[in-house]
Amino acid sequence: MLVTGITATTLLTSVATASAQNFFEALFGRMGAPPGPVPDANFTVRDRQQLANPPYRQAWIAPAYRRQIVRYHRKEAPGTILVDTDARYVYLVLPEGKAIRYGAIVGEDAQAWSGVATVGRKEEWPGWTPTEGERRRLGPLPSYVEGGAANPMGARALYLYVSGQDTLYRIHGTNQPGWIGHAISSGCIRLTNEDVIDLYSRVKMGAIVVVLGPKQGAAHTASANAF
Repeated sequence: MLVTGITATTLLTSVATASAQNFFEALFGRMGAPPGPVPDANFTVRDRQQLANPPYRQAWIAPAYRRQIVRYHRKEAPGTILVDTDARYVYLVLPEGKAIRYGAIVGEDAQAWSGVATVGRKEEWPGWTPTEGERRRLGPLPSYVEGGAANPMGARALYLYVSGQDTLYRIHGTNQPGWIGHAISSGCIRLTNEDVIDLYSRVKMGAIVVVLGPKQGAAHTASANAF
């Protein structure tokens, strides 16, 4: 029998192959081309517009640095953010010994900040005003850059405060996702725009942020397979 020019045997074989492929992908993920932006229920209309065709090349992110839920072995309270600068991870602590782990770009040597802060401000698609230190390091820069996908601040920013004072350090998005897992920033912590949107949606004003300095990260901060 023919079905629009295709034999029933061929059709059934194709369905079986597709089912097997879907099962494989469910277990191990789709192989091949680098993934594009991750669809996210937290995206606003502006997010979808800005990230539909961003002015930077979509990067392949190593599996270890993709957003995932892990078992968390430290004692911070749920709702706390922990930054492990050595491992290039940001954790949002969840109840029941779990955390959401995000891959990050961290500060270069001598540029990184460590300590305990709070989230003193939150911004969607923030503008960027380069600091004097960034001007000295990076050369001529504009005095201000409007928010958008081309802005180094990315889609969201969490501003870190200590004793009510802005530390000038932030957890924010990036227009350089290919550097996730590296230490290249001026001290701020960068996530992919998709991940920082997710983190931003979960974090409350006043949340505690613990930033571990070099060699402060515990060997067993977290482990995979939270379920």
